[in-house]
Amino acid sequence: MGIGNNKKKKKGGRTPVSIGYSDENMRHVAWCMNNNIVVGFTPLWDTKDEWQIDIQINATVSVDPTSYKGEEVMTKVYEYYKYYYDKYNKDENKI
Repeated sequence: MGIGNNKKKKKGGRTPVSIGYSDENMRHVAWCMNNNIVVGFTPLWDTKDEWQIDIQINATVSVDPTSYKGEEVMTKVYEYYKYYYDKYNKDENKI
């Protein structure tokens, strides 16, 4: 161990393709998060570009059995947020 030998190995990481989101998407996401509903994604490391979606409602976690590629994963995440927003938001004044 000498000077300059303290370089750390980079840990491999992966992020999905970013897609634009609308104000409506963000309203769904914010409402769900404020109500203990979180939709996340995890890379399937044994594949090149596939992801699984995890849905947590309070302390219960469910996994979507389908894997998604590229920007499909983000599109599906927003679809899930909209689904749970529509299912559980009983506010008559919602937009």
